[in-house]
Amino acid sequence: MILSLLIFLPLLGSLVLALLPESQAVRFRWIALVVTLAEVVLAGAAYVTFDASARGYQLLEQADWITLPLGSLGIASIDYLVGVDGISLPLVVLSAVVMLVGVISSWTLTHRLKAYYSLYLLLTGTIMGCFVALDFFLFFLFFEFMLLPMYFLIGLWGGPRREYASIKFFLYTLLGSLLILLVMIGLYLSVMDPVSTAVAAGLVADPSAVTDDIVRTLQTYLQNGQLSSAQIVHTFDMRYLADGSNYLPDAFLNPAAEPIILGLPARMLAFWAVFIGFAIKLPIVPVHTWLPDAHVEAPTPVSVVLAGVLLKIGGYGFLRIVWDFFPDGAAEYAQVLGGLGVLSIVYGGLNALAQTDLKKMIAYSSVSHMGFVLLGVASLTAEGINGAIYQMVSHGVLSAMLFLIVGVLYDRTHDRRIDSYRGLMQPMPRYTTLTIIAFFASLGLPGFSGFVGELFTLMGGFQSSWLPGWMTAIATTGILLAAAYFLWTLQRMFFGSTWVRPFESPSGPTAVLTDLTAREKLMLIPLGLMALLLGLFPNLIFNLTSTTVGQWLVKFSVE
Repeated sequence: MILSLLIFLPLLGSLVLALLPESQAVRFRWIALVVTLAEVVLAGAAYVTFDASARGYQLLEQADWITLPLGSLGIASIDYLVGVDGISLPLVVLSAVVMLVGVISSWTLTHRLKAYYSLYLLLTGTIMGCFVALDFFLFFLFFEFMLLPMYFLIGLWGGPRREYASIKFFLYTLLGSLLILLVMIGLYLSVMDPVSTAVAAGLVADPSAVTDDIVRTLQTYLQNGQLSSAQIVHTFDMRYLADGSNYLPDAFLNPAAEPIILGLPARMLAFWAVFIGFAIKLPIVPVHTWLPDAHVEAPTPVSVVLAGVLLKIGGYGFLRIVWDFFPDGAAEYAQVLGGLGVLSIVYGGLNALAQTDLKKMIAYSSVSHMGFVLLGVASLTAEGINGAIYQMVSHGVLSAMLFLIVGVLYDRTHDRRIDSYRGLMQPMPRYTTLTIIAFFASLGLPGFSGFVGELFTLMGGFQSSWLPGWMTAIATTGILLAAAYFLWTLQRMFFGSTWVRPFESPSGPTAVLTDLTAREKLMLIPLGLMALLLGLFPNLIFNLTSTTVGQWLVKFSVE
């Protein structure tokens, strides 16, 4: 029940907070802290329990949720189905850590605590649900529910333009959700659940009696038209949606017999629709413009969660849904997808270099770093896919650390402009040390996690038979741009004599710019150590991902 606890424990905590009276405000923070600590323990238990050498999904939990006979339309089936593999488990652990850091970062909030922590725990549960759901309907349910708490967390606790940023975030993500919904319905109508259909057709009396031979026999019956439509059980089970043998012969999205719509085969149109849906979430240029606005207006804890976890749902969706369900589209358009990844790397880096707002600079650096994820996935190589997953975990840790660093300054001066600070090294030596670690780790210094993720995605790009070498060569400029904007920011803000724009007297900066508090150290130091640990021991991630990725790549005929 580990995975169900990961989902429902924070949802239960959210409900408890919603029911508590305002007079219990002192307990709101502690309830959220205890719940997120429990999430870290549960995610750690899943990590320890996971057998990295085994194939397929593990820690599976399945229960019939909705079964509805529809006569000649077949039988509708929706299951509560959760599980993890080498792709999802690293992101589950990352989510647990980042959500805990977000609670600690929220400790200084003083208004609307009941609503804030209730929404925060609701967001925690839905994020976990996205990463462990194996039923497409269940995944979509959690994916949609994330919109609600994030919209209010930005809109109620954000900056001066919070309403604009929250609405823009909501509309962009809702558009992506609608595209995913259309494809989900099309897949559902096109695919058979072989296990439930075997029971409905009378081949076996119990689902547990279904063997691989029975499944293959049933798939042969399906392709030969030997099953009546009333016996076919349609499904949202991702395991069956990814298997081309389960598609109905006359189905809308059957790879073998697909209609042409708007000049494209239906499957290719569906591929682009669901790709755009998750590209908005990652985000990829040109559907990225909501991200800088959301980050600038969001409070620090929400920026930590947004960059550290929510963006990764886009990359996870590429692997779990877009590429897995439409491998033909991923192979056919590999160069276009790789080009979009390179565009995001370069465009995000150039925009980061031009920013004067520290938070906006980090937001554009996220666009650039997520471009490496798309490049690695588009390469369709073991190095590229493993590197993309690693890059998501690494960026989750480092982006959380970077936004916390911005929050430390903003809490003291309420100013995020880079040119408002000089010589921060003198009054804030510990803060400067951790900032240097975060900056150098993010620009790809060997020994830190940022180096490993970018290295493997670039190796995958150069070794790919799907991508031209010049495309990956251009992507390497993203590392140079990252060095430029991080080092230039470091030079402008931390070196020289101490000066802060709002406090121009000699005693002003020293009085305001106190060094890190114990709470801030508690957040930043563990994240810095995680970046170093993952950089020195990348097998902590690769041991989880390698077997799953090898199995996943078989459908592309790539070893």
